[in-house]
Amino acid sequence: MRPDLSGPRFRGRVMLSRFLRDRRGNIAPMMAMLAVPLIGSAGVAIDYTQASATRTSFQTALDATALAMSKTAATQNAADLQASASAYFNALFSSPTARDVVVNATYTGTAGSKLALNATATLKTNVLGILGYGDIPIAAAATSTWGETRLRVALVLDNTGSMSSAGKMTALKTASQNLLTQLKNAALLPEDVYVSVVPFSKDVNVGADKYDRNWINWSLWEAVNGTCSNSSYKSKSSCESRGKVWTPAAHDTWNGCVTDRDQNYDTTNDPPVAGGTLYPAEQYSSCPAALMELSNDWTSLSARIDAMQPAGNTNQAIGLQMGWQTLTASPFTVPEFDSNYQYNQVIILLTDGMNTENRWYTSQSSIDKRQQKTCDNIKAAGITLYTVQVNTGNDPTSTMLQNCASNSSKYFLLKSGDQIISTFNQIGTALSELRLSQ
Repeated sequence: MRPDLSGPRFRGRVMLSRFLRDRRGNIAPMMAMLAVPLIGSAGVAIDYTQASATRTSFQTALDATALAMSKTAATQNAADLQASASAYFNALFSSPTARDVVVNATYTGTAGSKLALNATATLKTNVLGILGYGDIPIAAAATSTWGETRLRVALVLDNTGSMSSAGKMTALKTASQNLLTQLKNAALLPEDVYVSVVPFSKDVNVGADKYDRNWINWSLWEAVNGTCSNSSYKSKSSCESRGKVWTPAAHDTWNGCVTDRDQNYDTTNDPPVAGGTLYPAEQYSSCPAALMELSNDWTSLSARIDAMQPAGNTNQAIGLQMGWQTLTASPFTVPEFDSNYQYNQVIILLTDGMNTENRWYTSQSSIDKRQQKTCDNIKAAGITLYTVQVNTGNDPTSTMLQNCASNSSKYFLLKSGDQIISTFNQIGTALSELRLSQ
């Protein structure tokens, strides 16, 4: 049977075949078919771009919050810390598409100070919502760490007679008090910063109450402090050489001053245990204010600064050696290091004059030579040395003090007493930044 070529089924097939072969009109239907995915893709791109920009501002705001909160985190309880972090973050971050913003803050101070912030939010979408993705979750984290370095600072301060001129002692007290305030403010935990104060003249005063300590050598003191059975003789040698009896004075009449240890212990920080390592007692008439070993009792440190008075000759070397001893070794109490922290030990030596007298010499060059050994030993031990020369007269610039400093930036040559205040402020700022560096 021949097919019916005139029926509707045949005519429909012919029309379809012609439509498919006809290239003139197929653009419109093709565009219609492609319109939905193209528009969807563009919408997705817009949603993605907006989400990416929001994520960036979200992270930036959290980073800024962590940095700002690090200044107060150690002083806040958990609830206050959480509230402050949320308020600070919300003040920085604003987005019309973000909701359910949550910020969590955690502070720890066991190994340095650490503030950890975590934030989450959801972003409302546009086109993606039509495709079933109404929300995009975002998250950010930021950590601020600081104070992983702890400070031990020895203030070795000239208390000699020449400090009474040109307002130097007054300026030194003001500068030292300001420095104590700076260091106190840099301490978030009590153990973060310790300071010792070592006033010096020809001798250093370790405290008259130490008369019963076994690290004091009484030989020199007893040789000139006592009574002879013949009162005409005022020293042990003159008394005994004439067959008389010398009776040393009671040790509790000692004024607390010690002079240089035997060489070469005058240039080291060996603990005073026997022989030449002991500190020789001396009844120096211009004994300075007593030193204060490492402490974080800021009130007592301040009082010790106030007690300083100018008198006596200049022996920078014993002040420097004793400052080193207070940082590192007995007979002083040195707080134990915590392995979770790094430690920076610093000596600040201020003097207004050249060396004039120690236990053995009255020659500046001889005293300087021994002091340079101490400087070199201190720096070799990894301790940072600042030296400050206050030259209000016509003294030459001290080459020894220049060489004693850890580097040229840590030597200061001042021409007036007032400059002590600005110089100590500069040093205090550097030390505070060092401790609190991120």
